Amino acid sequence: MAQLSYLEKDSINRLFNQSGYVLHFSTSEFDRFTFDSIGIPLCEHYKFSKGKSLNSFIDGGDNLAVAKLLEDLLNYYAVKYEDKVKENQKAVDACWEAVRRLYGGKAFSQIAKRSERLIDVFNSDYIAAQIRQMNEAIEKHPADAIGKAKELLESCCHTILAGKTISVNKDWSVQQLVKNTCKELKLTPDDIPDTAKASDTIKQILGNLSAISAGMAELRNSYGTGHGKSSTYKGLSPRHARLAVGASTTTVFFLWETYEEQKPLII
Repeated sequence: MAQLSYLEKDSINRLFNQSGYVLHFSTSEFDRFTFDSIGIPLCEHYKFSKGKSLNSFIDGGDNLAVAKLLEDLLNYYAVKYEDKVKENQKAVDACWEAVRRLYGGKAFSQIAKRSERLIDVFNSDYIAAQIRQMNEAIEKHPADAIGKAKELLESCCHTILAGKTISVNKDWSVQQLVKNTCKELKLTPDDIPDTAKASDTIKQILGNLSAISAGMAELRNSYGTGHGKSSTYKGLSPRHARLAVGASTTTVFFLWETYEEQKPLII
């Protein structure tokens, strides 16, 4: 049984459960969502309405399963109900705190799990410290997480270029750094022949790598750490930090796996 307080359950119901309805989901949509999240179509399982099925699972499910479903619902809410997040910020914060507690302090998101794996990949105390500080800052200090996400991308590119004995110009922006890394890895759109299957799609995706790095730099410069802020400054929320961290770790994994695949075999 999930160990949730009355106030935590009240916050969950305030966000997700309105007189038996859960957000805008139809019964079949809600069952698909919960099955994808925790492997259980709740309405089919409990034979109740969406709201009652959600409450039944929250009351009877184990901590980890309830935490996983709440995490997925919160991420969905942040995207689909962006305009309502601010007015319900206290309930959102309370639900995230419940998720963290139910997970027992473990990395609670796919973003955190994926970025933690990078610690073993890079085998670097400096990068390990960056990643852990980034993950710890997402909820409490989003600006710090955004700054660390940009630094992680830079560290990845520096490591790859150093491995290829390529000199890095100290005046390069992060966008130029990523662009030159992609060039060395032959990941630029020009490297894909027009005859390749889905060449247009591949070129578009690769072209967006540069856009991601530019966006990371802009986020960091505008909202992250490292620049002075006025007294009226208002930062971004944890959902924006998760976006920055997710974009950074996904790009880093792609670049690093490409680099590893291209390494010559040592016999």
